[in-house]
Amino acid sequence: MNPIKSLLLIVFTCLISLTSFSQVKQDDDKLSLYNGTIDNQFEYILRKSGNFKGTNGQAYEAVKRSMFLALRAHTLDSLKTVHKNLAETQAVVKTQAKEIANLKTNLSSTQTNLDKTNEEKNNMALFGMQMSKTNYNVLMWAIIGGLLALLILFIYKFKSSNAITREAKHNLAEIEEEFEEHRRTALEREQKVRRQLQDEINKQKKG
Repeated sequence: MNPIKSLLLIVFTCLISLTSFSQVKQDDDKLSLYNGTIDNQFEYILRKSGNFKGTNGQAYEAVKRSMFLALRAHTLDSLKTVHKNLAETQAVVKTQAKEIANLKTNLSSTQTNLDKTNEEKNNMALFGMQMSKTNYNVLMWAIIGGLLALLILFIYKFKSSNAITREAKHNLAEIEEEFEEHRRTALEREQKVRRQLQDEINKQKKG
């Protein structure tokens, strides 16, 4: 094998090993028992745990008690935070549900008022009764037509009565005039008869 190629292969292998070691070192530096997520803290403890074999030859992972207690405390704190957030979320959901129920009630009331307003807008009250605008207009025009018909009938009756009254007055005037003429004629006849009678009386006295 070419010595140069062998040297290059060795150098390349070393570089890959150094890169992998550096990457693992950086990952270890990122992990911490007091920072990061619970999963990162578990990963940190797993990497810091030691291996040993028991008396029966079985392999075990050894974890420091202080690290385990710290992880336990962090886990409990995280659970408390989760429970707290859950309780707050439930309270917010309950409040929003109550607000939604109130909004639904207000919406229902608003819809009822809107329907009532539309009904009042489309209907008219007459003598305490609700009726549609069409029926109201028909009734009003019928009443107006009836009143106009009564007015025309009244005018016709009035003119007819007035004509009859004028005719009656005219006939009465003619009758009065005829009566006056008859009375005058009767008076003249009576005076004439009285004069004739007086003349006869006078003649009888002289004779």
